Amino acid sequence: MSGGDGDKQHRPATRLVEVGRKPEWTGGRVVNPPVYRASTHLYPDEASRKAEGPRNEDGRFYYGRRGAPTQWALAEAITELEPGAFGTTLYPSGVAAIAGALMAVLRPGDVLLISDNSYEPSRMMAQGLLKRWEVEHRFFDPLDLDAYEAAFCERTKAVWLESPGSLTMEVCDIPALARIARDKGAVSLLDNTWASSLGFAGLEKGCDISVMSLTKHVGGHSDLMMGSASAGDKFYRRLRQTSQQLGQVVSPDDASLALRGLRTMGVRLEQSTRSALAIAEWLAARPEVAQVLCPLLPGAPGHDLWQRDFTGGCGLFSFILKGADNAARARFVDKLELFGIGYSWGGFESLAIPFDPAHIRDAMRWPPDGCDPEDALGIRLSIGLEDPADLIEDLARGFAAMGEA
Repeated sequence: MSGGDGDKQHRPATRLVEVGRKPEWTGGRVVNPPVYRASTHLYPDEASRKAEGPRNEDGRFYYGRRGAPTQWALAEAITELEPGAFGTTLYPSGVAAIAGALMAVLRPGDVLLISDNSYEPSRMMAQGLLKRWEVEHRFFDPLDLDAYEAAFCERTKAVWLESPGSLTMEVCDIPALARIARDKGAVSLLDNTWASSLGFAGLEKGCDISVMSLTKHVGGHSDLMMGSASAGDKFYRRLRQTSQQLGQVVSPDDASLALRGLRTMGVRLEQSTRSALAIAEWLAARPEVAQVLCPLLPGAPGHDLWQRDFTGGCGLFSFILKGADNAARARFVDKLELFGIGYSWGGFESLAIPFDPAHIRDAMRWPPDGCDPEDALGIRLSIGLEDPADLIEDLARGFAAMGEA
């Protein structure tokens, strides 16, 4: 969307307010696009019906499965916020977006390279659905560029990337990984949920498809499930075609909630990122902590690459307990009052969940370098919008409980 000075684009905070609000979506008289609940779209005459059918694009009424202004406005907004994107396809969950994107670029007999620290459902997609579809998968260490390049073969058609890595927060060199994939003739797909396009411009950094779980930052209120995949012209058309063949559609009510969350995503990310850094610094000084896995933290693993490539962060990070057993970790988590115990993240509320990634690692070491082999028990925190001082007091109660019999 152009700003007021000719072709100059407004800054991200302004664009979050502007995008997806064309007069044709809002009717020109209201702030937000109305919720269009409709399966059937009516035509004024037979000539219109014949003309609209083949014109398969957002903005053209056809049938509810192709969406209506509520969904179109959200897709357009995500596209406008993703530099280099031609279009965005919406899915009913983040995992549906992962499946839809991979199925759009892979065929039976192909090889998929998948980052070893990927979100567990992404790994399961490779080991389950895609394996049954006769797509071979190979896990790779995204921090080892030489081994990664050597893993390609003539059947390698796609690479799945995620940075920072799920749970363990490794930051990899996405531009280099994407460049190698392109040189090898493979499509690069990025799970960009952690940073979103506000914090990392995945397509501009060389990836072909950028996937997000809109359940997280975009929704922001823990009340919807949705995913997206954005791409340039070539791959967007493949995403759209595959999504329609699979019958994927998001509800207009959820699209409206996502649009509402989008408007405040910038200020929420700014607050949660600032709080996360303060809490990470506090944790780094605790004797009960072996290592803080937070790219925002100076000196932490991946911080230099994060500083080079990213323009923002979020409230999600992890830490590893020192000399603790499972019972002590459970006492820590159970004592927390402000942190809920639950999956997902990116909402207004803080969450804490234990993790043990060794069983979902094939090419990477756990625990990481710098940790005693006995220190392998992790806790992932999602920092919400509470006062960070209160969250620190809550974590202190958890540490105190670890030592109790």
